[in-house]
Amino acid sequence: MSSDQSVKHQKLKAGTLRRIFSFAHPYRKSLAIFIFTVVIDAILIVATPLLLRSLVDDGVVPGRSDIVTRLALIVAALAIADAAFSMMGRWFSSRIGEGLIYDLRSQVFEHVQKQSIAFFTRTQTGSLISRINGDVIGAQQAFTSTLSGIVSNSLTLILVVITMLTLSWQITLISLVLLPVFIVPTKWIGRKLALYTRQSFDLNAEMSSTMTERFNVSGALLVSLYGDRISEGANFRTKARRVADMGIKIAMLNRIFFIAMTSVAAVATSFAYGVGGHLAISKEITIGTLLAITALLARLYGPLTSLSNIRVDVMSALVSFERVFEVLDLEPMVKDPVNPVNIPARAPTVEFVDVSFSYPKSNEISLASLEGSAETEVVESHDVLQGISFTSNPGTLTAIVGPSGAGKSTISGLLPRLYDVTGGSILINDVNIRDTTILELRSLIGIVTQDSHMLHESIRDNLRYADPNASDVELWKACDAAQIGEFIRTLPSGLDTIVGERGHRLSGGEKQRLAIARLLLKKPQIVILDEATAHLDSENEELLQKALATALAGRTSIVIAHRLSTIVHADQILVLEDGRFVESGKHDELVALGGLYFELYQRQSLGFAE
Repeated sequence: MSSDQSVKHQKLKAGTLRRIFSFAHPYRKSLAIFIFTVVIDAILIVATPLLLRSLVDDGVVPGRSDIVTRLALIVAALAIADAAFSMMGRWFSSRIGEGLIYDLRSQVFEHVQKQSIAFFTRTQTGSLISRINGDVIGAQQAFTSTLSGIVSNSLTLILVVITMLTLSWQITLISLVLLPVFIVPTKWIGRKLALYTRQSFDLNAEMSSTMTERFNVSGALLVSLYGDRISEGANFRTKARRVADMGIKIAMLNRIFFIAMTSVAAVATSFAYGVGGHLAISKEITIGTLLAITALLARLYGPLTSLSNIRVDVMSALVSFERVFEVLDLEPMVKDPVNPVNIPARAPTVEFVDVSFSYPKSNEISLASLEGSAETEVVESHDVLQGISFTSNPGTLTAIVGPSGAGKSTISGLLPRLYDVTGGSILINDVNIRDTTILELRSLIGIVTQDSHMLHESIRDNLRYADPNASDVELWKACDAAQIGEFIRTLPSGLDTIVGERGHRLSGGEKQRLAIARLLLKKPQIVILDEATAHLDSENEELLQKALATALAGRTSIVIAHRLSTIVHADQILVLEDGRFVESGKHDELVALGGLYFELYQRQSLGFAE
C-alpha cells in the first residue's frame, strides 16, 4: 500500500506488453509450474479450515476419536504438502526472477557498451546503473510477486468468500460490511508511507552522493587540501540526521499501521464470534462451522487489501520494464555496416578527405531521463572541424598542433570511430572506416591519452586488458620497452601491485609509461598519442620519450602535441586553428614561416628561428 500511486496515470508505449511477454517466453514452463503451486496453495488455505470444521463437528462433538485422529493426520499432511508446494513455488519463482534479471542486465550492459563516447559524456553514471539494478529488479517482479499476487489473492478471495457464504451468509455479510473500516486507514497510511519512502530515497541518495564524492581518491584529496573537516563532519551529520529522522517516522507509521490493522482484524473477529456464537446457540450453525469461519476470516482482508492496490503494483512493474526498454531502444550512433569490408593487410596509410564534424545534439545520443537536470538541446553545434584533409603514410609520424579548443583531440577521436564524421571520409588503405567493422578498425589502433585510465586492479590485469593471453615474459618485455619495468621490479608485489582507483597510486609519468606498455602488448599498426606528455616533468618526459620511440617505431603515427619539443622530428606537422589547417610542413619550415606555429614555438620558449 506504500507504492507510488502516480504510476497509475502513466501511459505505456504501444507494443510494450508484447515485448514483455517475449522476455517471459523462455520461462513459460517454469511459469506454468509456478502458477500451479500458487493455485494449490490457495486451495489449501480453504481446505484446512473445512477439515477442522469436520474434525470438531464429526469427531470432537460426537466423541469419535477415530475421526479426530484421521482428520488431524490429514491436516498435518496438508501442512507438509503446503510447505513442499511453497518450497517448489519459491524455487521456480527465484529461477524465473533471477533468470529475467540476468537476461535484462546482460542485454542492457551489452547494449550500453555499443554506445558512442558522446553517450557517456552526457549520461549520469548513477542513473544508468539504476536502470541496470533498480528498474531491472522492478521489471522481473511482474512475473514473480505481482503475477503470483494476482493469481493467489484472486483465487483465495473467491474461494474464501464462496466458502464463508456457504457456511454462514450472515457472518460473511457482516465481515464484508466491516471492509471499509479496514481499507480506508490502509489507504491513508499507504499514501503517507509512499511520501515518506520517496523522501527517504532522496535523503539517502543525497547522503550517499556526499560519501561517494568524498571517499574517492580525487575527492579525498580535495577535502584534504581545501576542505574543513569540522564543517564536512557537520554537513554529513546534518544529512545523516535527516535520514535517521525519516527512518523514525517510517518505523512509527509502520507500527501504527500494524496496530490499526491488528485492531480492526480483532474487532472483525469479535463480531464473527459474537454473531456466530448466537447462531451456534440457536443451532443455526455448528461450533465447527464457527471455528472454520473465523479461521477463513483471517484470510479475507489480506487478499482484498492487496487486490485494491493491484493496479499500482502492475503499473510499477510495467513502467520498470518500459524504462529498461528505453535504454535498449536507444540506437548507437556508431554502428557496423550491413556488409562490412576488410581492410587490406598491409602497412596502413591513413587519409582524411575533406572531413568536417559537429557534435551531435542531446536527443541524438542520449536520454533526458539519464541526464539528470539537463535541458533538451535544440540548437545545433557549429562545425568543430571543417575541410580537414591530410595523409599519414606507413611508418611516418604526423603531428597535429594548435591552440586549445582548435579541435586537435576531436581528430584523434574520429579515426577509431569514437564519433563518426558529419562530412567527408577517413580511409585506411583506401577503405572507408565506416565500411569495416568497429572491431577490425580498433584492432589496428592503439591510443594513449593525456590521462590514461587504469582499472582498480593489479598492474598485470591492467596490462592484460590489451592482450588477455600475454605471458609474464611478454608483460615484462613490454614494460621494459616502455621504461617502466625497472620501477615495477622495485615494488614488493611486482606485477600483482594494485594500482588504486584510476591508477592513483602511480605518478603521472608511471601511469603514462604503463599505458604505453599496454599499447605495446596490443601491437597496433596505427598509434595515436593525444597529448600524452602534456603534464609531465622533465625527468618523466625523458623516460616517456624513450618509451614512445619504441612505441612509434615502424608504425603509422598521429601525435596530438601540446609540447612542441616532442614533435620537432615529425615527418609532417599540421597546424590547426578554429577547426582548419592553416599551416603544414616540417619543424624548420614552419619556424621559418613565422606564422602560428612560430608563435606557439616562441610561447614555449623553446628557441627562435635563425
